Amino acid sequence: MPKNDIKVALIGNPNTGKTSLFNQLTGLNQKVGNYPGVTVDKKQGTSKLSATQNALITDLPGTYSINPTSLDESIVLKTLLKKDIKESPDVILVVADVENLKRNLLLFSQIKDLEIPTVLAINMVDQMTKKGISIDLSALEKELNTEVVLISARKNQGIEDVKAAIIRCHVAAKAAPLCGINSKIDPDYFSKLKEISPNYSLYELWLMVTQNNYPDTISKEEKEKLLAFKQDVFKLKKYQHKETIYRYQEINKILKKTYLVDKSKATDIRSKLDKIFTHKIFGYVIFFLILLVIFQSVFDWATVPMDFIDATFADLSNFVKSKLAPGVLTDLLVEGIIPGIGGVIIFIPQIAILFLFIAVLEETGYMSRVVFLMDKIMRRFGMNGKSVIPLISGTACAIPAIMATRTISSWKERLITILVTPFTTCSARLPVYAILIALIIPNKRIFGFLNLQGLVLLSLYGLGFATAILAAYILHKTLKVKSKSFFIIEMPNYKVPSVKNIFFEVVEKTKAFVFGAGKIILALSIILWFLASNGPESFKNAEKNITENVANNNLNEDELNQKIASSKLENSYIGIMGKTIEPVIKPLGYDWKIGIALITSFAAREVFVGTLATIYSVESDDEDTTTIKEKMRSEVNLETGKSRFNFPVGMSLMVFYAFAMQCMATLAIVKRETKTWRWPLIQLFGMALLAYVSSFIVYQLLS
Repeated sequence: MPKNDIKVALIGNPNTGKTSLFNQLTGLNQKVGNYPGVTVDKKQGTSKLSATQNALITDLPGTYSINPTSLDESIVLKTLLKKDIKESPDVILVVADVENLKRNLLLFSQIKDLEIPTVLAINMVDQMTKKGISIDLSALEKELNTEVVLISARKNQGIEDVKAAIIRCHVAAKAAPLCGINSKIDPDYFSKLKEISPNYSLYELWLMVTQNNYPDTISKEEKEKLLAFKQDVFKLKKYQHKETIYRYQEINKILKKTYLVDKSKATDIRSKLDKIFTHKIFGYVIFFLILLVIFQSVFDWATVPMDFIDATFADLSNFVKSKLAPGVLTDLLVEGIIPGIGGVIIFIPQIAILFLFIAVLEETGYMSRVVFLMDKIMRRFGMNGKSVIPLISGTACAIPAIMATRTISSWKERLITILVTPFTTCSARLPVYAILIALIIPNKRIFGFLNLQGLVLLSLYGLGFATAILAAYILHKTLKVKSKSFFIIEMPNYKVPSVKNIFFEVVEKTKAFVFGAGKIILALSIILWFLASNGPESFKNAEKNITENVANNNLNEDELNQKIASSKLENSYIGIMGKTIEPVIKPLGYDWKIGIALITSFAAREVFVGTLATIYSVESDDEDTTTIKEKMRSEVNLETGKSRFNFPVGMSLMVFYAFAMQCMATLAIVKRETKTWRWPLIQLFGMALLAYVSSFIVYQLLS
């Protein structure tokens, strides 16, 4: 970051339009990382404030105050207390919702008392007339002693004013506190607290005492003095309560002078919609219909681009093979790298469509209604309504879904949600389901508009969700963990989805999937190619043995080459691995080739397809390289003479992947969240046993 860039921290309550403002300020100049030492997403982006001034903007997690109740919220406090000149913000940009200004100003008042230069951006001002709201802006700025900007982040209104305010605020460099809690609660107590260190504001010292959160720059002597203030716990709680009351009293005085709501002009569409979407019967019907539309679209909309991508990579393999001289490099490209990359790229359309629908549901405010709707049901199974968010976001990836459980206050409910979330069908399973459904389920319509393949996909998602609920119930009855439980959720206003927000969300998550999965798949594809192209003495003699075998004398050149390639693969290092586990997986309908894919897909489920693509590319000596789907369709079970990927095997595989953990990254994140290997190991072996038994039953019944 250039030295003259202004470091801006973007802070606000949830559902205030913070993400919309971040997108408007940074555009595509943003990146997602992690905060040091934790697995919480850190979104940063650069913004051109003027011709000569840029800003580095950090979008902090949404919080209602800087008294954290979760790991996400603690990130906000840690950032504000930092005294590191490289990381501490120069300016705080607080985003508030024009309809909930009173509640939002509690957070603003706390930040102001930290004496950091602050700009207040009041969002959604395009709704003011409709809601009967009027604001005396100059009076509000005077009362708050800060820059106040009226914006509509969705409609790109007031963004230039925000940029100008940030520059002016940075130039001012010093901010006065808003409330000054010392004189209103216990002047003597806070006077002694202030004497501890001249390096920190009074409110910073107060937060260190109440939140047990200390910056790295604090001395050992200062910390010991602060710890002495913590001894009287009753006094601390009493003063915290008084502080909140006092802040709201000050906020009420300010808003009485500057903020007016004419309720006669306000419309009541929200309450009418809530009656429909949270209805005890119709609410669930609507939710099911929305899911049905999503999974129909995943197949209907993605078919054409997927077929195009599949054919393109097959043609690319042919092209490379025809242009390069035979050799190790050509084999690596044609049999390893190109099929491996194709195994990732082919599923971008389906994954992007899934992320698109999830983003729309979140943007409109509907997802909060789902959480509220599901609370009563979830409580019967040992979870609460907030558990729905990890379970639904688990359809994208189990890792952020498990991290999302941090908003659940009860440890038992949070632990149960962590343990059952991997049953939810994530985007990594989607490539496996998509290829198998395409192979064994006919692409036809029921009742003229329902796609049969889409219905099967929906049923697999339903199976995963139902299993998660059942597993949660069993854990609820068996886990001996005591913890208090309460459920609080905010119902945001309904909003027209922001195209820009949805675009960034889909691009960011699809990009994360492609590069995250792509690195693993590409690396494994190269390793697999090497293991499949090399082997012990039996591998080296495979061609000689096939050629000298009298039984093969009547074969034409293509048939002979195919037999040599198959023999080499079977005697390669990877073939030996597959043969070793074949007796264990044979009752499920799998052969040693599928066994190889099962082994490699433990790194990530989606590797299954890429592995088979690599294996069949290595095995095939056909000049006219076909698509991944065609290679799998043409694979023959030598014992029966029928297609290897028939209906029983396909269903068995889908059930196996519906239940098996098959994801090292998820195990690692469960270990981090639970701080022990006990729970991830229980998860791994429990889900593996369920997957094996279930797929065995399915295969035996359907065969």
